[in-house]
Amino acid sequence: MTERTDDRRFLVDVGLRDLPFPIRAVSRNQADGQSTIANISINARIMRAFEARWIDKFIHILHSHRDNIGTETLRDNLKDYTTELEATALKIDFDYPFFIEKTTPVTREKCLVRYLCRYSAKGHSVDDPAAVIFKIQVPCITTYPASNAKSPRGLFGQLSILDVAVQSRADVYPEDIVELVDRHVLASVYSFLGEEDQQYIIEKVHVEEKTSVVVVDEVKEELARDRNIEWYAIDCSNYGMLHSYSTVIRTEKSAWVPFSGFDDHL
Repeated sequence: MTERTDDRRFLVDVGLRDLPFPIRAVSRNQADGQSTIANISINARIMRAFEARWIDKFIHILHSHRDNIGTETLRDNLKDYTTELEATALKIDFDYPFFIEKTTPVTREKCLVRYLCRYSAKGHSVDDPAAVIFKIQVPCITTYPASNAKSPRGLFGQLSILDVAVQSRADVYPEDIVELVDRHVLASVYSFLGEEDQQYIIEKVHVEEKTSVVVVDEVKEELARDRNIEWYAIDCSNYGMLHSYSTVIRTEKSAWVPFSGFDDHL
């Protein structure tokens, strides 16, 4: 008796990776969102036979939810995917560039600065609200730790990149996070600087001291005051000019220190 060959394949995870796709990302300054191109990755955990047509379902749902990608729309995304695929768990990532117009410190010239963003959403059922995390990379200038404040012009700077991740009840706008970080850094990063702007920043780096440790601590305290934010994490990578590697510091909200010890009335 010949055994019957079952052509079906039972898989645990299905999905797609790095699909370039036009979206409109939520923006504080643009009511309809900012047009950009995202690399989208989706993973679904299933317990049934794999069908090639499921890829078509992925793409179809993407087309119906590409406007104003943010906290609420991603939660709707996950509900649709979970229902359509009968998934027991699902994760979706949107990686995209976001451009913010900034004004240079002296000449007041306007320039566009690119920030790399990610929206991640993860869920296990239609009834449970999806966990949505927004992450943005904010480059800045901080004081190099080997600087000597007591020596004339002994202070010098380094490039630091803050990866700020937040989980919130509502949309968190990229513009708000960038402005928050810029309030605490030694100097912001611009895509264009006039000669007077450059001189201003160089002088500032030599006379003011602001280490990345201090910057991370101040940003953390401001995030902790925001009751809309349920969780946050800050990863800071520092690129000193005297070595070929980067140093990293990290902090996040935990159950041990809720809201960093701030009283409820704040």
